[in-house]
Amino acid sequence: MELDPLLLSRIQFAFVVCFHAIFPVFTIGLASFIAVLETLSFKTGNPLWQQLSKFWIQVFAVVFGMGVVSGIVMSFQFGTNWSNFAYATANFLGPVLSYEVVTAFFLEAAFLGVLLFGRDKVPQGVHLFAAIMVATGTFISSFWILSANSLMQTPAGLELRDGMYYVASWSEALFTASFGYRFLHMALASFLTAALVVAGVSAWFVLQKREFDANRKALSIALWMLLILAPLQAVVGDFHGLNTLKHQPMKVAAMEGNWETREGVPLLLFAIPDKEQQQNHFELGIPKLASFILTHDWNGTVPGLKEVPVEEQPPVFIVFWSFRVMVGLGLLMIAVGVWGLVLRPGGRYYRSVAFLQTLRLMSISPFLAVLAGWVVTETGRAPWLIYGQMTHAQGLTPSLTGGMALFTLIGYVVVYSLVFSSGVYYLLKVFRGGLEKANAPHEMDEVERPMRPFSAAHASLEGDK
Repeated sequence: MELDPLLLSRIQFAFVVCFHAIFPVFTIGLASFIAVLETLSFKTGNPLWQQLSKFWIQVFAVVFGMGVVSGIVMSFQFGTNWSNFAYATANFLGPVLSYEVVTAFFLEAAFLGVLLFGRDKVPQGVHLFAAIMVATGTFISSFWILSANSLMQTPAGLELRDGMYYVASWSEALFTASFGYRFLHMALASFLTAALVVAGVSAWFVLQKREFDANRKALSIALWMLLILAPLQAVVGDFHGLNTLKHQPMKVAAMEGNWETREGVPLLLFAIPDKEQQQNHFELGIPKLASFILTHDWNGTVPGLKEVPVEEQPPVFIVFWSFRVMVGLGLLMIAVGVWGLVLRPGGRYYRSVAFLQTLRLMSISPFLAVLAGWVVTETGRAPWLIYGQMTHAQGLTPSLTGGMALFTLIGYVVVYSLVFSSGVYYLLKVFRGGLEKANAPHEMDEVERPMRPFSAAHASLEGDK
C-alpha cells in the first residue's frame, strides 16, 4: 500500500496541535485565576487564599511544563512537512513567531521563576506582580499565535509575488477580519477551562472534607465564573459564526450539513452527511432555525456546499459532528452554571452530592469542547492551508515521502505519550497531596533547589516526607 505523505502530514500536524492545545488553553485561564488568588491574599491577608494559590501554582507548573515540551517542536513541522508553506509565508510567520518568543515567552519564563520559587524570597507585592506578569505573558503569546492562525483563515494585508507573500500592511495582516472574534472566543474558552477544572477538583476535595473552607472558596469563585462566562461564550460564538458565514461560507455550510443554497434552512439535530452522495441521511431538525441563527432572519439564505467543486468541500461529516459536540458541551456548561446558582442560597452548592459529582465529571468537558472547536476551525478550512489561496497539497514539502511522514508521526505519538504519562503522574501526585501537602514546610539543600517547572511540583511533594 502506497503511503500518502499529504494525508500523513495532516494527521501528524492535527495530532500535535490537538495534543498541545489542551495545555495552553488551561494555563492561560489558570494563570489569571492564580493572579486573582494572589490579589485576594495581598489585599485581605486571609491565609486561605495563599494556601489555594500555592496548590494551584503546583498544578500550573506541571501543565506549563507539558505545554512547553509539546509545543516547542510544533513549529519545526513547518520546515519538515510544509516547507512550501513555510517559504511562502516566511516574511510574515517568521517575525510573528519570533515576536511571540521575545514578547511573551521571555516574559513568562522570567516571572515564572519568581512565581514558583520566590514566595519567601521577595516581598508579597513583587510575588503578586510576578503572577500578573505570567498571566499577561500567556495572553501576549495567544495574541501572536491566533493572529498567525487568523491570517490563514481570513488572509489580508499580504501580496503574493513570485511564489512568496510580502506584507503590504502589518496592521491588516495582524488584525484580520476574524482575529477579534477568534481571540475573544479562545480567551473565554481558557477561562471556562480553568473554572471547570478548579470546580471539579475543589468539588472532589469538598466531598472528601479536605481543607474544606479553602476549597469551598475556590468552588464558589469557579461557579461564579462558569455562570457568567458560559452564556457570554455562547454570545461571542454567535458573532463568530456570523463572521465565519461572511468570510468562510463553506465552513458554515459543513457545520450545518447544508448542501443546497436555500432559504429557511433547518437546524439539524441529527444527520449523517454523505460527501460522496452530496446529501444527508436520517435528518432530524428544527425548521428554519439555522437560518434564524446565522442570518437573524427565519427565511435567511444559507450557502450550500454544492456551490464549490467536491474537491474544495471540507470533510463534512467531521466538521458537522465536531460542531455539535462543541455546542452541546457549551449548553451543558450553561445548565451547570444555572444549577449552581439555584443551589447557592444556603450554601447548598457545596452540600449537594449530586451537584459535586457532576462538577467532577464536567472538569474534562472544556478540553473536549476546545478540541472539537479546533477541529471545526481547522478541518472546516480544508482543503485550504491559506483560505482560498493555497491548498494543503501546494504547501507540502515536495521531497517528503510517505515513509518519512509515517516515521515522524509514530515518533511524535510515542514521545508525546511519554510526556502525557509523566505529566499525569505528577498531576495525580499534586491532587492526592492536596492543599495540605502543597503548604507543608520543607527544606531543600542548594544542590536540590529546583530549576524546572516539574521540579517545583516534585520538590513540594517530596520535601515533607
